[in-house]
Amino acid sequence: MTTPSENTNHAPRTHYTATEMLAELVAFDTVSRHSNLALIEFIEHYLAAHGVESWRVENEDGSKSNLLARIGPAVEGGVVLSGHTDVVPVDGQPWSSDPFTLTARDGKLYARGSCDMKGFIACALAAVPQWTAAELSKPVWLAFSYDEEIGCLGAPRMIERLVADFPRPAVVVVGEPTLMHPVTQQKGITSLKTVVHGVESHSSQVDQGISAIHVAARLVTRIEEIMAEMVSEGETNTDFNVAHSSLHVGRIQGGTAINIMARECSFEWEIRHLPEQGFDAVFSRFDAFSRRLEQELKARDARFAIETTPLTHTVPGLAGSDNRDAIALCRHLLGERETQAVAYATEAGQFQNAGLEAIICGPGSITQAHQPDEFISEEQLAQGEAFMQRLGEYLQA
Repeated sequence: MTTPSENTNHAPRTHYTATEMLAELVAFDTVSRHSNLALIEFIEHYLAAHGVESWRVENEDGSKSNLLARIGPAVEGGVVLSGHTDVVPVDGQPWSSDPFTLTARDGKLYARGSCDMKGFIACALAAVPQWTAAELSKPVWLAFSYDEEIGCLGAPRMIERLVADFPRPAVVVVGEPTLMHPVTQQKGITSLKTVVHGVESHSSQVDQGISAIHVAARLVTRIEEIMAEMVSEGETNTDFNVAHSSLHVGRIQGGTAINIMARECSFEWEIRHLPEQGFDAVFSRFDAFSRRLEQELKARDARFAIETTPLTHTVPGLAGSDNRDAIALCRHLLGERETQAVAYATEAGQFQNAGLEAIICGPGSITQAHQPDEFISEEQLAQGEAFMQRLGEYLQA
């Protein structure tokens, strides 16, 4: 069993293996609803012990922070290693061991965030002594964010600071768990809420009201139809296992009684759009139908309305173009490996939108993300360590 130090506010050591560093990182409860500042402070102290300057990029109230750091010269052409510090909750999950204590069993390291994605951060931080001792010709950037798990909320502030105030890096590696296979495409995502405001009446007098539930059902049906239309029109990308933009309704609620035409019904849904298609092109199909339906039913009763609002900002997709240097870097460090496309969202598209080449590659399997008894294998962590060592050697050239 591997355990963290009892007091997570202690001064960090100067040297760690990746496993030892991971034990420290998972001991900080950085579930997104909590602050991550204690973890940020720990990393700051560790980096400062190696003479590495770092910069906080905080949220509006200062309760959470991103962290930027540079190892090596302040010149263009470096490599950014990007990871999020927040983790998903453990509430209600049947864990076999303390989720905030790294526990080794049968070649696997169990803890919340061990895979998603403190394993990658641990590999990067463990390599800091090697990098600071080397004569790097290009810098390694560390870019650690907050609130990725609730909509990639923190990274845009950090990316803006990186692009505006520092020499431009050449490549960004977002270390989400990919089993160390380079991912060159991801879908974007937007979460939405639609509220239908109907007109109540007794259910025996259906011509006097407008059931919000019935209208919501028509909208939900339209959402499913949009997917079929896009496939028939050839709006597909076969690099993805789901080759089209996907739309999904996850929650719906409405009505007060079986014999009352519902005054209100709401549903929460998402669009995971192909990177080359974008959110607007998909949403506009739903919006046009929604507006026509609203106009039709307002003619019956002016109180009727349909409102759709975003629950999160759109997380952009990662397009499989303009990333030649990122692919070349991964091939140099990992050898020839097949590139992949993924449907889950990461911060990679946000870096690409800022004009930086981005790729997703990190240790561990995405199948472990958000699960009870989340783990990263010792073999995968070792691959992550080797990646960091070879990166340092590459940047000395």
